[in-house]
Amino acid sequence: DYVEQDVAAVCKQAHSQGAKVKVIFENDYLTNGGAGLSSDEFKKKLCEICERAGADWVKTSTGYGFVKQADGSYNYKGATEHDLALMRASCSDKVQVKAAGGVRDLDGLIRVRQLGGTRCGATATAAMLDEFKRREAAGETM
Repeated sequence: DYVEQDVAAVCKQAHSQGAKVKVIFENDYLTNGGAGLSSDEFKKKLCEICERAGADWVKTSTGYGFVKQADGSYNYKGATEHDLALMRASCSDKVQVKAAGGVRDLDGLIRVRQLGGTRCGATATAAMLDEFKRREAAGETM
């Protein structure tokens, strides 16, 4: 209830000023779930809370949520296909899904769209656009 009320308060204020609200989950940190729920159940519940609260987007991560791995290194998965499909299925069409982290090429971006993502945060935007232009010029279908 607290989280829903907090997100709703942000949405109410933002929307009153004509702004949109994006709620970032940092899914790499949610691999063990929480509140007695599995990881997937927890993410689904967060989507439901965000929709009821009036969020315009739910986002997989910032793309910078580095998590310590078993070997001691730090890494992140970012927007996985599993999470994108789960988040899209857990919200109505009123809430958009944004992918961030892990989308590094045009094929990854196309896959995000196929899974229902409407936005994608990526550092490789120029390379993706160049690849699109190359494919378009070569007559390759996408």
